[in-house]
Amino acid sequence: TKTISKCYVQVTGMTCASCVANIERNLRREDGIHSILVALMAGKAEVRYNPAVIHPSAIAELIRELGFGATVMENCGEGDGILELVVRGMTCASCVHKIESTLMKTNGVLYCSVALATNKAHIKYDPEIIGPRDVIQVIKDLGFTTSLVKKDRSASHLDHKQEIRQWKRSFVVSLVFCIPVMGLMIYMMVMDSQLSDAHTHHNMSNEEMEALHSSMVLEYQLLPGLSVMNFLSFLLCVPVQMFGGWHFYIQAYKALKHKTANMDVLIVLATSIAFVYSFVILLVAMAEKAKVNPVTFFDTPPMLFVFISLGRWLEHVAKGKTSEALARLISLQATEATIVTLGPDNVLLSEEQVDVELVQRGDIVKVIPGGKFPVDGRVIEGHSMVDESLITGEAMPVTKKPGNTVIAGSINQNGSLLISATHVGADTTLSQIVKLVEEAQTSKAPIQQFADKLSGYFVPSIVAVSVVTLFAWIIIGFVDFEIVEKYFLGYNKSISAAEVIIRFAFQASITVLCIACPCSLGLA
Repeated sequence: TKTISKCYVQVTGMTCASCVANIERNLRREDGIHSILVALMAGKAEVRYNPAVIHPSAIAELIRELGFGATVMENCGEGDGILELVVRGMTCASCVHKIESTLMKTNGVLYCSVALATNKAHIKYDPEIIGPRDVIQVIKDLGFTTSLVKKDRSASHLDHKQEIRQWKRSFVVSLVFCIPVMGLMIYMMVMDSQLSDAHTHHNMSNEEMEALHSSMVLEYQLLPGLSVMNFLSFLLCVPVQMFGGWHFYIQAYKALKHKTANMDVLIVLATSIAFVYSFVILLVAMAEKAKVNPVTFFDTPPMLFVFISLGRWLEHVAKGKTSEALARLISLQATEATIVTLGPDNVLLSEEQVDVELVQRGDIVKVIPGGKFPVDGRVIEGHSMVDESLITGEAMPVTKKPGNTVIAGSINQNGSLLISATHVGADTTLSQIVKLVEEAQTSKAPIQQFADKLSGYFVPSIVAVSVVTLFAWIIIGFVDFEIVEKYFLGYNKSISAAEVIIRFAFQASITVLCIACPCSLGLA
């Protein structure tokens, strides 16, 4: 007997089914090559050859001569089939041993492990020699019932509905409270500019100025130190901080638990500090019964949350769109197949319905008019028209006669066909497309990886900068108080210099945090 080895060749440059046919036809003629199977989507050829006559490198060279790129794939484990089964009826460790030892003796089974606790069996096999149905039969013969682990076909892991809902809610909450805050802010700005105009034109004394200032509705003090403006801003800010920022807090907590800092940490840091600082300053002002209202940052959190939750919401909507397309693709796969046994002269002896996962390479599958092709294969008998638009996009049905290839998921139209399965399970064209789209979704663009890496350094560095700012101003203040006095307008002359310095330093460092947070890097 001649020894036959198997190798896998990665083939690039194939564009359509005729490329596949071209490679298969030409290589079959060569000495020492037994059979060749080319998968278009996966871009790989499985070749069975006689090592005494030809080497894998020579096979790759033959494919190159046909005008395609070809490299021999080292890890030949690629072609192993993997089977997950649920086995019922096992009572003790000896049952497990019995199944494992029997399967390992079976020709074609490469690896097998059975777990008594979960009733699961994990089997690796060589699809050339044996298939899932044979393995199941072996286990049944031992007296156990077994079935496939049902794969989730609904693609529920691709569903972004929940995230879309949660970010939309977060955005709407923030927006509802943000609009009044922005309104108050704009009103204050307009009034302030009018005031400064009045100041420049009429050279009023500071006392008159203060009188004019306090006559403004929003600057009116409900309690000493608590103006209407600050009180309203505070009321509007609390719900945003609680409900709008809820998800950010959760994410930030998780990130910090794993000792990493992401954008969420920065967002939470900036908004929380701005909120807490403003709140404390108000309390201090009320305790001091201050005449001039303190500068608060209540407008920062709502606006930040609005921008960022809008961004996240849009991102998930976009992700949901691609996922929807993928879920539709997955739903195109057939769930069952009709396997037939042929006698001499292709006489039908018997047929049975099985799960698509149980179809083995080399099985003869019957596809009736209007039925879907469960696997990729070659037509053995019958003539028909096939609608392949889901893969190729061509609207007209394609004629199929014996020898033609068919694609899983395409629809048989008028004639009954018998096909021989060539690619089954995860190797079918449709599964490969689904896999490619999934990979494209999970892999990040290089620029995105770079941004993530940067934001890892970005967050700690911003925090560091704001801490430096804090201490720098404290030091400057104690060394040269006039500088602080120059920039820190409208502070109450009655409080001590030290307090003024510390307040100003805090204000400066908070500003750094709040401005760094909605930076373009984070939003992008």
